[in-house]
Amino acid sequence: VHLVESGGGLVQPGGSLRLSCTASEFSLEENTIAWFRQAPGKQREAVSCISGYDDSTYYADSVKGRFTISRDNAKNFVYLQMNNVKPEDAGDYYCAQETRFLICAPNIIPADFPSWGQGTQVTVSS
Repeated sequence: VHLVESGGGLVQPGGSLRLSCTASEFSLEENTIAWFRQAPGKQREAVSCISGYDDSTYYADSVKGRFTISRDNAKNFVYLQMNNVKPEDAGDYYCAQETRFLICAPNIIPADFPSWGQGTQVTVSS
């Protein structure tokens, strides 16, 4: 399984960025896909998730109202739209896949997801 993230980069506080996750060998449709982030010296934390079971979504409290996760099944992408970005949003962002219709919930952890991308870095600076 090979997931590929893109879209990271430098963004000013208050700015926007869209991260993308795709796979070349399989469809992301009906898979639960989550975005995790890891800041230097911190644990990897779940930012958002979209369930393969019913497309229900989860957002960490810190990003609720600012980030949006979505799918484009025709293009085989899952996106994370990041608006009103804050300095604390900086870090390496990873997309992760789970194929057993995991329901997205606040208790999701990295161990729930067997497949990961290589990450894309988000830097927030003026």
